[in-house]
Order: sequence, then structure tokens, then C-alpha cells
Amino acid sequence: MATFHEQFFQLLAGAARRRILMLLADGEERCVCELTDALQLAQPRISSHLAALRNAGVVMARKQGLWVHYALNPDLPDWARAILMEMRAGLAAEAPYAEDAARLARACKAARV
Repeated sequence: MATFHEQFFQLLAGAARRRILMLLADGEERCVCELTDALQLAQPRISSHLAALRNAGVVMARKQGLWVHYALNPDLPDWARAILMEMRAGLAAEAPYAEDAARLARACKAARV
């Protein structure tokens, strides 16, 4: 069985999972619909990646009515959180991460109106 650090780096190998984690690295909870809008990927694909991240303990899920909200697991080891924060800081201005963040901001702003 793979250790947590082996699973963590395997999960980071997937572009869609990296993009999801970059959006969650701001510390906010996100529902699947927000991630779907931001990443412009099909809901089943997003849900599949979120399930892998949840099963590994990288993210946690909170159900509220019909919605499931995801956030980084607060119990992530410090080294794993530091890697995600460094990735976010270094990649924030690069495509596709900047476009994802912009679409997320527009989707969240529209939802508040």
C-alpha cells in the first residue's frame, strides 16, 4: 500500500487534480458546480477527481442539502500544505490556473448577485 506522500505526489501528477487543488488552496470551500464552471470540465470528471482527493485525505467534503462542498483537509501535513501554497503562488499567473481563478471569481460573483 502506498504511503500518504506517495499518494499525494501521484495525485499532483494529474493536471485536473492540480487545477482543483489550486482553486481550493485559497482556503475557501467550493461546491462541485463552482469547480465545474471554473475548470470547464464535466461534472462527473470533477466528481471523480474530488473522490480520489477525498479518499487520499487531501480534501474533505461537507454535505449541505443537495450540495457537497469541498475544502483542503485541515489535517494535511504541514509539508503537503506548504507544497500546495508554493505551487499556488508560483502558478497563479500562468495558464490554465489564472483562467480557472478568473472563471471561479466570475461564477462566485454571479452567484452572489
